[in-house]
Amino acid sequence: APAVKNFTLNFTITNLQFTADLQKPSSRRFKSTEKVMYHYTDSLLQKSSIGPHFTGCEVTGFRSGRHMDDTKVDAVCSYKDNASLARFDREKLYQELSTMTNNVTKLGHYSLDRSSLYVDG
Repeated sequence: APAVKNFTLNFTITNLQFTADLQKPSSRRFKSTEKVMYHYTDSLLQKSSIGPHFTGCEVTGFRSGRHMDDTKVDAVCSYKDNASLARFDREKLYQELSTMTNNVTKLGHYSLDRSSLYVDG
């Protein structure tokens, strides 16, 4: 059976004001924002080169950004590593995600900090 491998995905949303309840996984705001992030990250990653191997993302947290309206999003995503996936290429995935987010400026109705996208295998 193919092994499940993880990679981290981080980005900053510039039009989602960070509040203390975003730090609490049990809060209503955390849960609703988490659902929206799942929707956006999963739909992007399913369209990427790892799409057929992608198994999902888990939001591990929201953090305060540099500015009042910034919220940093941390996620751990998974994929099945098998022979048909040559190898996990984080640079290629970064480029694909960059293109799909309009040069790291848009994620659905959210605006992104252009220098905030980070993919690490």
